[in-house]
Amino acid sequence: MKKTCDQFRLWPNKAVTLLGMSGVGKTTLANILPADKWFHYSGDYRIGTHYLDEPIRDSIKAKAMKDEFFRDLFQRDLIYLRNNISVHNLRIVAHFLGKIGNPELGGLSVEEFKRRQRLFYHAETCAMRDVEAFIGKARNIYGYPNFLNDAGGSICELGEDECWKMLSEKTLVLYLRADEKMEATLLARARAHPKPMYYGEKFLEKHLAEFLEEHKLASAGEIVPDDFTQWIFPKLLECRRPQYERIAERHGHTVDAARILELRDEADFIELVCDATNGA
Repeated sequence: MKKTCDQFRLWPNKAVTLLGMSGVGKTTLANILPADKWFHYSGDYRIGTHYLDEPIRDSIKAKAMKDEFFRDLFQRDLIYLRNNISVHNLRIVAHFLGKIGNPELGGLSVEEFKRRQRLFYHAETCAMRDVEAFIGKARNIYGYPNFLNDAGGSICELGEDECWKMLSEKTLVLYLRADEKMEATLLARARAHPKPMYYGEKFLEKHLAEFLEEHKLASAGEIVPDDFTQWIFPKLLECRRPQYERIAERHGHTVDAARILELRDEADFIELVCDATNGA
């Protein structure tokens, strides 16, 4: 919801949704706020521990079952798997998403990659729908007066008007905009440590075809997984920037992500939000 500075200051039970590319500082900001006053809702944590819990375990089992020793143990129900995800360690969600490419190099087929992408999209949509219920749980069960929705970088891909309507009604939507310097850092990080990402299906198909043609490859099975992930990231950044901007213009406010590094405490965060709401 759009608010003025005074409205935000006087809001007794503040609820904020953070938008922005992975790496702009959403979780860093969450860690600045007092843990006894702000309930930290991580969309990716909800996705990994609830909506993708079984698919993640199934993908691990499928690999383990190729080994005769582990296959025997699983078939006899002598061992079981469970996720050990934490808000600060969500690698297994990224590992499940995987990368397109040569299976001998750890890549996934296009069909399997798209299947996992669709599962993730559904999971993220459901996790954002859950925000309203968790605002109530945070306050009424756990006693937190305030709520922070640390949304994943791909939230801008959600096309459900009802979901955005709820988020904008129940929370103040704050877009953490990366400047050129920060975008350069994100690009350098993606080149050095390419990680699995969610891509809209039309975006993926268009750029996968471009990659294959540009690199003169006959099929996705010839792709070195990291090569495609590195190549597509700058294009993803360009694609998502206007999506975030449209969401912020319609549903919320914008602040420069670089300012997060200046924040020391909750009071600084409130001033940051007030600066963003001055035009409300």
